[in-house]
Amino acid sequence: MNTNTLVVSDVSHSFGGALVLDRLTLEVARGEVVALIGPSGCGKTTLLRLLSGFYEPGSGSVERRGGTRMIYQQDGLLPWLTVTENISLGLRHVAGAAERAEQLARLLKLIRLQGFARHYPHQLSGGMRQRVELARALAGDTNVLLMDEPFSSLDYQTRARMRTELTRVLTLRPVAVVLVTHDIEEAVLLADRIVVLSERPARILRELRLDAERPRDVTDPTLRAAMKTIHEHLALPHDFDGDAPADEDETIGTTEASAWPG
Repeated sequence: MNTNTLVVSDVSHSFGGALVLDRLTLEVARGEVVALIGPSGCGKTTLLRLLSGFYEPGSGSVERRGGTRMIYQQDGLLPWLTVTENISLGLRHVAGAAERAEQLARLLKLIRLQGFARHYPHQLSGGMRQRVELARALAGDTNVLLMDEPFSSLDYQTRARMRTELTRVLTLRPVAVVLVTHDIEEAVLLADRIVVLSERPARILRELRLDAERPRDVTDPTLRAAMKTIHEHLALPHDFDGDAPADEDETIGTTEASAWPG
């Protein structure tokens, strides 16, 4: 029996007779972060919606073990609710007021916003709002976290801090994560595995496994090599020197942990 938290088996999907996804197979384990990289319009968001259960695949199957939540580009916090009330929306299915209160306290501590429990979204920075969104997504029985360009609306320094924060939170609260991003730097800093998709209809061109320790430094030669490989598969220009790409589906080597601004 396959024990992975998320299992995608030979999935294809069409809209109006146009094939969008073509026989995709993917497995994600608990505690693993998988980044999806591909050209704009290739079907990455469609794939996330299939993974969430919002769409049913045209063929093939998607199996999820445990609750599934999604985080979008813009936070979905309700402006008339406080931080506590927004996070509590993710705990609606938790039986018992005492258990909900205990989980809420743990989540506030997890995102380090205990002192902002009664604040409203407009009183928070963009990064703080995304941390609240993350806490709400991890509330209850969430085992699969789907992230669609979650930090794209933030400035560079806040994105860097949020990457560090996400790594910290997922270490303490491991789930299976699928991250869609156009930011190749973000993918190599966060992911255990990077899946490169083709133009529509999307197929998997290549998978890169990253064994580099965290936190990561994008100037590390092994990560630069991974970035160069992804650029080459997507036929994108790059302005850096990197080592030769690894063989197909080969693991990109390990590196010592190095500081990243946080």
